[in-house]
Parts: sequence; C-alpha cells; structure tokens
Amino acid sequence: MPATTATFRVIGMHCGSCSLLIDDVLEDLPGVRSTRTSVKDELTIVELDTTASSPGDVIAAIDEAGYQAEHIG
Repeated sequence: MPATTATFRVIGMHCGSCSLLIDDVLEDLPGVRSTRTSVKDELTIVELDTTASSPGDVIAAIDEAGYQAEHIG
C-alpha cells in the first residue's frame, strides 16, 4: 500500500500527556502506520497509508481531541 510521511504543527499541547493523547488518537485512524508527537517542537509526524486516510483526516482527529493542527509537509 502506498504510504507517505506527513508533518503537522500542533497548537495547544502543554505536556507529555498531550502528546501521548494525540498519538493514541491518531493510531486509531485507519492507515496510520506510526506517529511521533513532540510537545517541545509542537509537531507530529505521521506515517500514513494514503489509501485509508488523508492529511485532512489527521487534522480532523487532532482538532476533535481539542488541539489545533496544520499540515506543513
């Protein structure tokens, strides 16, 4: 399956628990192979099967968790 790595800026994280919550939420999305979230860098990097979910799906999941996300690459 085709995969891509996408980077998102995440606003609103305050601690390690925030990054763990985002990783947990994203790992529940279909097609997410891995995710790494950094509070310090305000970024999450997602390896994504593009046939199952899109960057828009990732943003929606992060927003639904109470944070703001922007696809930056």
